[in-house]
Amino acid sequence: QVQLVESGGGLVQPGGSLRLSCAASGRIFRINTMRWYRQAPGKERELVALLPSGGTTNYADSVKGRFTISRDNAKNTGYLRMNSLKPEDTAVYYCNAVVNNELGSADYWGQGTQVTVSS
Repeated sequence: QVQLVESGGGLVQPGGSLRLSCAASGRIFRINTMRWYRQAPGKERELVALLPSGGTTNYADSVKGRFTISRDNAKNTGYLRMNSLKPEDTAVYYCNAVVNNELGSADYWGQGTQVTVSS
């Protein structure tokens, strides 16, 4: 029905930048809240940023001022711009979206993209 595909991860040096993308496809009437999560080895998945449709952004304290979440509703795509990356940002990053279609409202996840911050 609905697929979310992340891209843009990779290896970057401390202080560097990456932009993650999350492209949604399938039967979509409307994408409500989009979120980015991350999960580092041995740790629980944590919410990094969220952007409601027409709402205001919200960020984890650990990424405030460095990460920016955005979306292009015409393309059904969300983004996470990550600047001033630190080794502790290393994790698998997942996008999550609440999508409305003719079947109602449901929660979807992408497969994840690895971000490694290392010199």
